[in-house]
Amino acid sequence: MATPQQLLQYGWQVHQQKRYAEAEKCYRHALTGAPNNAAAWVYLGMALHDQRQYQQATEAYRHALALQPDFPVAWNNLGNSLRYLDEVAEADACFQRAIDLKPDYLNAYKNRGTLHVWTGRLDLGMKYYQAALQINPQEAELHRNLGVIYLLQGDFQRGWEEYRWRWRVGDLRRPTDRIPVWQGEALAGRSILLTVEQGLGDTLHFVRFARLLRAAGARVTVYCQPALLGILQQAVELGRIVPNTLPLDGGFDFQCSLIDVADVLQVNLDRIPSDIPYLQAAPHLIDYWRHRLGPKERTVRVGIAWQGNPDHQADAFRSVPLRAFAPLAEVPGVELISLQHGFGSEQLDAWQGPQPIRRLPPDVDQSSGAFMDTAAVMKNLDLVITTDTSIAHLAGALGVPTWIVLGHIPDWRWMLGRSDSPWYPTVRLFRQPRLGDWDSVFIEVATQLARWVNRSDERRIDTEA
Repeated sequence: MATPQQLLQYGWQVHQQKRYAEAEKCYRHALTGAPNNAAAWVYLGMALHDQRQYQQATEAYRHALALQPDFPVAWNNLGNSLRYLDEVAEADACFQRAIDLKPDYLNAYKNRGTLHVWTGRLDLGMKYYQAALQINPQEAELHRNLGVIYLLQGDFQRGWEEYRWRWRVGDLRRPTDRIPVWQGEALAGRSILLTVEQGLGDTLHFVRFARLLRAAGARVTVYCQPALLGILQQAVELGRIVPNTLPLDGGFDFQCSLIDVADVLQVNLDRIPSDIPYLQAAPHLIDYWRHRLGPKERTVRVGIAWQGNPDHQADAFRSVPLRAFAPLAEVPGVELISLQHGFGSEQLDAWQGPQPIRRLPPDVDQSSGAFMDTAAVMKNLDLVITTDTSIAHLAGALGVPTWIVLGHIPDWRWMLGRSDSPWYPTVRLFRQPRLGDWDSVFIEVATQLARWVNRSDERRIDTEA
């Protein structure tokens, strides 16, 4: 029979393989034989945290601290779980206690910095990141985090320099080591493989650079997620589009990630390529959905989306519950159409707004490829209102009028304090004034939507006259 220590060791092995539920079982089994083992309670807390059971994780850490009050790891981890529960003051105190016990505790400084970045205190966040860099100047994640802050603030020069460190963090890999990485060499008559490194939205956002490099004379191949093959192939100016599930033959002069193209070109606020549209919907699908949607029942037809990828680390700060859109349904003359597929679409069953939300059929984007039908539907809408998801980037790239609701501290590309986006001329931004305050955001969106409807009514009357 395995001893508690053996169970903990095995649990940690499977934990590192991201088999969190199995690790939890091992830790609980170990605790039945050693209930006073503070380290076992910390391991359990980590497994619960990684399963997003933050409240249960805090309880496990408190068990550990009751047994061993001067346990810096337990204090740091408790602060980290409290951060996800929006218990800012207590989380900050936990990090301070961890640092008091272990003054060179890099992770406590790092987590404390992230706590304050998330809650809008960028000055404090940078203070603790810089303090952590005093402990380890080569900590790649800290440099990357500083890069995100600088980019968010519009300081692109320092931002790209620090954001470059993300390649050293360990969670990104280039598809091959056999092709030289492009560093800005002349591209006329030469071939370059443009690769993806993050999510679908990032690809839709940065694929614009393929067109720019082709204009410089490069032979461009975009090596992208298979789901995006159909929508990107509609834009012939992007060059050759290849799914990144196919093996590479190595026959390229250079490779570069799409985001790194912006870095190499030293893109800043004055040099953002914002010519839109750079993506297109299939004309036959636009016609199909024009007939499928039928005549407008109201003055303005608005597509909405509310849920991003739930696995994204910041999803809790950027996605909103569908019920938050209720003020929009109260605006006379508005027809709401759901653009939400997969995660989050189940919330439509519980919708109790003042008017129904029209659902698209379940086979949307199934036959032609991801985003193909959605793009065509968007071209038949007056407006898209969405959270910060791939839907926002698709609409922006298509040149569709789009309003994006943003959390208090958004993704860096939306920057701070502005209602427009230099990346997408047809996008308008609505920002949380305070962390978690979606109500005031949607009240403002509804107010502006009512004005949009009134202007549309006036234009219609003028046309009819």
